[in-house]
Amino acid sequence: MTQVVHGFKTEHASQNARRSRSRPAGKHHRARCPDQSSEHTASEQSNTESVGGAEGFADLGLSRALLAALERLGFQKPTDIQRELIPPALAGRDCLGQARTGTGKTAAFALPMLQRVDPGHGIRALVLVPTRELAAQVGEHVRMLSPRKPPRTLVVYGGTNVGSNLRELKERVDIVVGTPGRILDLIQRGALDLRGVKLAVLDEVDRMLDIGFRDDIRRIMAKVARERQTIFVSATINDEIRRLAHGLMRDPVEINVSADRLTVDEVKQDYVSVDARDKFEALRRFLKRTAPRLAIVFTRTKHGASKVSRRLGRANVACAEIHGGLAQGRRTRVLNDVRAGRLNVLVATDLASRGLDVTGVSHIVNYDIPADPAVYVHRIGRTARMGNTGHALTLVTPEQGRELTDIEKLINRELNRVDASDLVQTRVESARESSAVVEPSAAAPAPQRASRCETIPTGAAGTRRRRTLGDRFPRSRRRR
Repeated sequence: MTQVVHGFKTEHASQNARRSRSRPAGKHHRARCPDQSSEHTASEQSNTESVGGAEGFADLGLSRALLAALERLGFQKPTDIQRELIPPALAGRDCLGQARTGTGKTAAFALPMLQRVDPGHGIRALVLVPTRELAAQVGEHVRMLSPRKPPRTLVVYGGTNVGSNLRELKERVDIVVGTPGRILDLIQRGALDLRGVKLAVLDEVDRMLDIGFRDDIRRIMAKVARERQTIFVSATINDEIRRLAHGLMRDPVEINVSADRLTVDEVKQDYVSVDARDKFEALRRFLKRTAPRLAIVFTRTKHGASKVSRRLGRANVACAEIHGGLAQGRRTRVLNDVRAGRLNVLVATDLASRGLDVTGVSHIVNYDIPADPAVYVHRIGRTARMGNTGHALTLVTPEQGRELTDIEKLINRELNRVDASDLVQTRVESARESSAVVEPSAAAPAPQRASRCETIPTGAAGTRRRRTLGDRFPRSRRRR
C-alpha cells in the first residue's frame, strides 16, 4: 500500500518493508560479494551472479513504471549494492551503503528516490556530490532511469552561470543534484529552500570529507527538514564517516558488499620501482609498449598533471590534462574529445577518480602513488568495467615503500613487481631512439646549484671584484 504525504510516497506493510524492519536495529547489515569466475564479471549496471544469487529488479519492490524504464535500458539483474540497498531505502530506512567504484551505486539510491518522490510538490530530494563531473553524471543517470512522467531534476555546480540556476529554481523543481559550494551559495541567496526535502543523499561521502566539505555538509543538512530519510553511499567507509552518519541519521542500516573485495580480479595490478627522475621515461615507454585504448595517468597535483601532459604532448602522445584548475568549458571539451576517441591518454588529479563519465578505460597509471591507500582503490576502479579487463601500473620510488605496503594491506593482495629495466632506458638508448650521437661513456653532468654571488669588472685595468647582496642598496642606506 502506497500513501502520498506532502509529495513524498511512503510504503506500508510491503514485503520489502517487513524484511527491512526485521533486521536488528543499529546492527551492520553486511552482504558478501559472491565469488565469480573469469567468465562472469561485474559491470556497472548488469552482471551475471553466481548460482542461487539471481534476484530480479521486480523482486525488489520497484514500481511498474521504473521496471519498464529498466527494461527499456536493457538492465536485467541488479548488482549486489542495488539488491541490498533498494529494499530498505524503499521502506524509508536511513542507509549507509559501501560498494566498489563502478558497481551501480547511483542506481541503488536513484531508483528508490524516483519511486518515492511525487512530482509537482516542490523540492523533495537533495543529492550532494563532491565534484562537478559527478553532479552532471548523477543528473544524467536520474533522467535516464526516470519513468515516462519523470520528476524535474536540476543539476547545480560551480564554474557555471549562477543566473541560470536562479531562473530554473523559480520554476517547478522536484530533485536537486549539486556540489556543496553551489548549494550553499543558492541557499545564501535565498533561492533554494530545503525545508521540504524528505530524502537527502550524500554520494561519495568519503571524497567530500577528504576535500574539506564536512562543515558545508553540516550547514546544508541543518537546512533540511529533521523528519527526513538520509542515504550515504561510498566506495570506502571509515570511522569519521560513521561519526558523521550517526549525527545525521536515525538507526541506519549499514550495507557493505565490498569489505572483502575492494578491487576486482579483472584488473592486472603491477608496480615498478624507479627513481623520481626516471618516472616520465617509464611512463612514456609503458604507453608506447602497451598502446592503450584509453589510459588515465594520475598525479597528486594540478601542476604535476600539467607538466606530464606537456611532456607527453612533446612525445607525440594524444593526451590532455583535466583537474580542478581548468575552466568548466575546457573540462567539458576534454571529456568530449575522450568520448569521441580523439585522445588516448588523460592526465588527471584525483578529481577524475570519482564521477568522470568515461567508459572504455583500459589502463591506469599511478604516476604519483597516493598517500591514502583508499584513493588507490578509487583510481583503479575506473578500469575493468562492463565485463572488460584492465591494467594498473604504479610507479614507486625507493622511499615510498610504506605507501606501497599500506595499499597492499588495504586490498589484501600483493602487487606484481615489473622489472624496471623493461621501462627505464639509459641515456645511450634514448639518444639512439632520437637519432642523436653520443659517446657510450658520456655521463650526464651533475646539476650545479646557482651561486648567490657573481663577479663584475671594475676599474680601468679590468680587475674584478665580488658582487654581494649589499650592491643592491645605495651606500647611504647600508647599515654600519
